[in-house]
Amino acid sequence: MAEPSSVLLAVDLGSARVGVAACDAGRVLAYPVTVLPAGEDLPDRVAALVDELGAGELVVGYPLALDGTAGIAAAHVVTQAEALAARVGVPVTLVDERMSTAEAHRKLRAAGRTAKTARRVVDAQAAVGILESVLCALAAGRTVGQRVEAKHG
Repeated sequence: MAEPSSVLLAVDLGSARVGVAACDAGRVLAYPVTVLPAGEDLPDRVAALVDELGAGELVVGYPLALDGTAGIAAAHVVTQAEALAARVGVPVTLVDERMSTAEAHRKLRAAGRTAKTARRVVDAQAAVGILESVLCALAAGRTVGQRVEAKHG
């Protein structure tokens, strides 16, 4: 992981939308930043957020199956993470995100959001969940995730 006093930025990559979350430099609080449309310009948009927020590392949710195996969705995320690593200028780390979206839906329902109103923010909330798991692991002295190397076209 990047310097312990740097902001981490997390993304929950989806086929239509990408949730983005960040934490404070002290790595105490994770918060939603935005939801971006998925598309070819995603690496540029994420790079702009990395610069704007002064992030020292990008954490990408890695959608493993419940049994821990990597399927088609995980392979697609690796490809996207490699493209991000080639563009963002900071280390990129894949982090297990099993259940992050389901947990985000549960929290939003508990907060009184309907399915319709949750749709606009669930991806960013899922990114918050991914980042919270990283922050908890780091606070416990554990390392998390696997580094992604940039793939140049």
